[in-house]
Amino acid sequence: MNFVVLDLEWNQAMSSKSEVFNHLPIHLRGEIIEIGAVKLNPDLSVGDEFTVDVRPVWFRRMHHKVRKITGFDRDRLAHGLSFPDAVEKFRSWCGDDVTFLTWGWDDQGIFEQNIIIHDLDWDWVAGWVNLQMIYNLQTGGDKNQKSLASAMEHFGIEQTRVAHDALGDAYNTALVTTHLDMEEGMRLYPEAEEILARRMPNYKPPSDVAPQQEALLHDILPAFESKADAFADAKQHGLVCPVCGSPQEGSKWISQSDGRYMNLFSCAEHGAFLSRIRLKKDPDNELWSASLLLYDADDETQDFYRSKLSQTRRRGRGRSPRKNRPA
Repeated sequence: MNFVVLDLEWNQAMSSKSEVFNHLPIHLRGEIIEIGAVKLNPDLSVGDEFTVDVRPVWFRRMHHKVRKITGFDRDRLAHGLSFPDAVEKFRSWCGDDVTFLTWGWDDQGIFEQNIIIHDLDWDWVAGWVNLQMIYNLQTGGDKNQKSLASAMEHFGIEQTRVAHDALGDAYNTALVTTHLDMEEGMRLYPEAEEILARRMPNYKPPSDVAPQQEALLHDILPAFESKADAFADAKQHGLVCPVCGSPQEGSKWISQSDGRYMNLFSCAEHGAFLSRIRLKKDPDNELWSASLLLYDADDETQDFYRSKLSQTRRRGRGRSPRKNRPA
């Protein structure tokens, strides 16, 4: 297996309601401005490095938060490669049968979205592993995210590269990887989420999750400055028919544990769907992201949603009235 540690930096729109979205075929969460990567040798030691700046097409005005974190400005990006040229160069460097190792989930969604919007081949980017999961498995962690800086501190790794630089973060992630048992990590990886969930302090057997089925859509909405902004954007894109793209009214957002919410909606032409969103705060940059999943809502799924809605209403009726209770 050819392991490539990948990190991306991306710019974002100035607002989720920016006019630029009227001209895009999909709601682009972020436009890549830098690709950084490090190959792992067969013995999993740190190998060759790759970096390239990418010239943005749609989000050409640097978001102030991105500029502050990365130090990028428009002059630097003006000299970057176009995204298709950068990807061609990167793919040639990666070689065949590549599995990407990332710190967190965001890079996969952003990379795939950028490939789709440029109408490029993406079959070669099928293999992804979130190293946070393996790190948590092997250091007694649970489902809570751990920053790359905390992982480096745990293993006594000295910070010699610039943080929030794609190559610097990829290199530091590769160093963390050298301290992990990757063979054992890959063996347990398919079960990692379940194992880590059981380690949560308030873990309960999964009686509050929807019936098991494959998600029709799994998307990441990253880099919001506040939880409110992340939730507002997630609500806007969580009630859209995955078949025809038409917005829907939806029912009531039901709050579950661990920052999760779900909603039921129905498209007149394509049937019922269950939308689930989860909010997370990145400990590295203090930004909020939301993950979005959409499922077909068969009778069992709809019954599940209605039962949880009924429980919510019963709890609401049991509360004592209080002045100024938020809606």
